[in-house]
Amino acid sequence: MSPSPEPTDRIAAFGNQLVDVHLYLREELTRLRADVAAHLASGGERPRELRAHCLAFCSALTRHHTAEDEGVFPALALRHPELRPVLDELSRDHEQVTELLRAVQKLVDGLGAGPEPDPAEARRISGELDGLVALVESHFTYEERKLVSALNALNALDGSAGALPAGFEEFALSDLTERRADPC
Repeated sequence: MSPSPEPTDRIAAFGNQLVDVHLYLREELTRLRADVAAHLASGGERPRELRAHCLAFCSALTRHHTAEDEGVFPALALRHPELRPVLDELSRDHEQVTELLRAVQKLVDGLGAGPEPDPAEARRISGELDGLVALVESHFTYEERKLVSALNALNALDGSAGALPAGFEEFALSDLTERRADPC
């Protein structure tokens, strides 16, 4: 028996891919938080890399959530109608995350240059990042607990071997890490 083609393996492991994507996004959020903290501690001009890092993280998380809302969640709802309330709740979380991402991006864009960071500015951005970290961690943990098994059980929805369900193209970790220039 020959091994399955890669797309079929990919479908069979969507739950595992979800966990991998979440690990990557958690690491990026930790790095972003550390970059902001380092800037606030050192003062001086806001490095362009900080803005680029913030944009890249925002873009990756937004693409991930869009892929879930437009492809993954509808496919799961068809196959597992009992998950609809969970999927609706996760979609509402996505809206809250989007609002926090916009607030963080706006604050990072507005970080001033100077010998000392403004303490009020430092508190605002630290508070927004803390809120984003808390929401994202809670969201990821809940999503993994509720969806990994169902995702791992998914097969091609149309029954053809190797076919990706619609909307799943942006779901893999490689899809997030290969395209970083999309705006939030």
